[in-house]
Amino acid sequence: MKLLSNVLGIKLKIQKREEVSRKFDILLTFISICVALLVVAVIFLSFGINAFVTFKQIFLSLLNVDIVTVRMIPLLLCSIGLVIVFKANVWNIGAEGQLLIGAVAAAWVALFLIPDAPSYILIPCMFILGFLFAGIWALIPAALRAYLDINEIITTLMMNYIAYFLVAYLASGPWIGKTVWGFKQTDLIPPQARLPQIEGTLIHYPTLIVAIVGAIFIYILLQYTKFGFEIRVYGSNPEAAKYAGINEAKVILLTMFISGGLAGVAGVGELAGVRYRLTANPKGLSAGYGFTAIIVACLARFNPIAAILVSYLMGGIIVGGYALQTSLNVSRGIVNIFNGLILLSLISAEILKRYKISFKVVKSK
Repeated sequence: MKLLSNVLGIKLKIQKREEVSRKFDILLTFISICVALLVVAVIFLSFGINAFVTFKQIFLSLLNVDIVTVRMIPLLLCSIGLVIVFKANVWNIGAEGQLLIGAVAAAWVALFLIPDAPSYILIPCMFILGFLFAGIWALIPAALRAYLDINEIITTLMMNYIAYFLVAYLASGPWIGKTVWGFKQTDLIPPQARLPQIEGTLIHYPTLIVAIVGAIFIYILLQYTKFGFEIRVYGSNPEAAKYAGINEAKVILLTMFISGGLAGVAGVGELAGVRYRLTANPKGLSAGYGFTAIIVACLARFNPIAAILVSYLMGGIIVGGYALQTSLNVSRGIVNIFNGLILLSLISAEILKRYKISFKVVKSK
């Protein structure tokens, strides 16, 4: 900063903000999204793509309630799980893998454990074990962070790849279907294991209900319970939390278990409500929901109720991306740039939210 002042005659001053009003927070979020849209428009134009037509296509996709809601469900489940860990200042980047583990648990229940059980037994067991298996999977990096102080960003991210290869191994090896004629995938789960859908749509409503109830539950947990208070205190000031007697390991382990479990429920919904089988290509089960959910949680400002609306908006962007690929022959990578720039803008806005930056022109002597 001293060099900048000497060369350009500009004095840069950075001050930490003591308090941030809700209006300023909302305004900053709005501006960051507008900046991201402007940059995306420039990128689209550089590729010879009409930005206005592109944004219009994405907006029209939001009106396709059926398909968008199907995309919204896993985003909402993963994002509300991420809200609770992010509030605790614990960084779970492994929701994608946890989603796959939940799907693996559901497939195991439906294909091997109790395949002949009636739906009123089979479906609840799939959801319960999907939650438990994915929650336990998330406990591995949580324990490494809590007891060995190993960075959870790295461990959760790496465990995504373990989950990918586990699904690929099961679908092409021990679980390969007897009726798939050489394809690397499992048999279809039995009809009684499939989730009911709203008539005339593809919306598997049991998972939708679980997602919305889950969002309300997480909000109540964070705002009105002792554990929620401990999460918020530890997330804002770990040292003060320790001084107040809050158990650090308890906060890390429980928040990660809940976060992983909710992502696992999303995996159950994708398997039992959409795909009906595992394949050797895990991306056929999840369209990057675990990673996109990070953007949802940030856009919702870590509010699980707001995540309901934001999940729907992001679901519309995903559906719009597919529409752009077919109607305008736009590469999927261009759509990923859209999501990435929104996240980058939000991260940049966080700096402005926490710090006040001012410039002063220094007159040369």
